Amino acid sequence: MPDTEIFKVIFQNETKVYEVFAREVYQSDMYGFITIEQLVFNERNSVLVDPSEEKLKTEFASVKRCYIPMHAIIRIDEVDKEGTSKICLLYTSDAADD
Repeated sequence: MPDTEIFKVIFQNETKVYEVFAREVYQSDMYGFITIEQLVFNERNSVLVDPSEEKLKTEFASVKRCYIPMHAIIRIDEVDKEGTSKICLLYTSDAADD
């Protein structure tokens, strides 16, 4: 059993869905927000690099904690170990044209 908890947090930001892993997730003192701290990224020794995860690492490089509006949260899971963080499009412009 791991000595620290790890949470997978899935949330929406504009037209994208973010899936990140963090060690701390709790209700913020700011009403209506969830606080996410200590983001965890896969530290692999392989040559293969995931561009989506690298983009997230860059985006959150100097972030101490994130305040996510509760209505943007899709799901929070406590997991055994971290996975690959990623960003996905919520929808494409082709779907909006139909």
